[in-house]
Amino acid sequence: MFASPNILALLTQPLTWVGVLVFVGFLLIPRRPVMARRVLLASVALVFLIGWVPVPDALLRSLEDRYNRPEGTLEPYVGIVVLGGALHASQSGRTTGTGPLSNVNERLTVPAALLRQYPHLRLLFAGGEELVTQPDGSKVSSAKLIFTKLGVDPQRVTYEELSRNTYENATLSAAVPGVDRRKPWLLVTSARHMPRSLTTFRTAGWNVTPYPVDYLSSEYETDWAEYSLAGGVLHWQVALREYVSGMAYFLTGRASPLR
Repeated sequence: MFASPNILALLTQPLTWVGVLVFVGFLLIPRRPVMARRVLLASVALVFLIGWVPVPDALLRSLEDRYNRPEGTLEPYVGIVVLGGALHASQSGRTTGTGPLSNVNERLTVPAALLRQYPHLRLLFAGGEELVTQPDGSKVSSAKLIFTKLGVDPQRVTYEELSRNTYENATLSAAVPGVDRRKPWLLVTSARHMPRSLTTFRTAGWNVTPYPVDYLSSEYETDWAEYSLAGGVLHWQVALREYVSGMAYFLTGRASPLR
């Protein structure tokens, strides 16, 4: 069994560790004041370490640089598998008539551009997204709404709307009528998520080639003096989430080791 996404997000959130140290420190004050002081100082030191961007950036870059996009024409491929997660679920219930994109919006915009460039490609969108309330009160899938606004022909898109994680993306998509996972497909997801996604899909029998998008780390080595608490927290969390999830997938046989 996997921890829920919310629990995993909490455990891989560096500020959670800071909060735990502060809590423990205050608990120790009455009986162990010296130890309490050390724990509280450690929490302060951890805050400074979290904001030192080069460390989490190096972890992210290690994930994001593992796979490159295929060179040359995409004519040999039959379609594109796009993994969900590019929409803000917390905002998708608003009556706006738009699907709110997150910071991984290239998962949708890049495939839309590829479909325009290669008319023979089809698109398989894997993952359940929240519904968007239209001004007239009707509801529509966020992904369907965004692809329509991007000018994608609905006849070229198939939706697998039941999966809630990467493993289900791979297994449930393989069961979609008319989908042959043995044929060559492009796999589109965030670069940091690609190692786990690719090994999961290949373990499930898919013939997929990585097409990473949405890079978070810089192309070159991060300046050793760069500091940003907000940036550090984000980069630590997304990197740790992938490493922890990748290990969990490997231990449960859902994917081969990250490589």
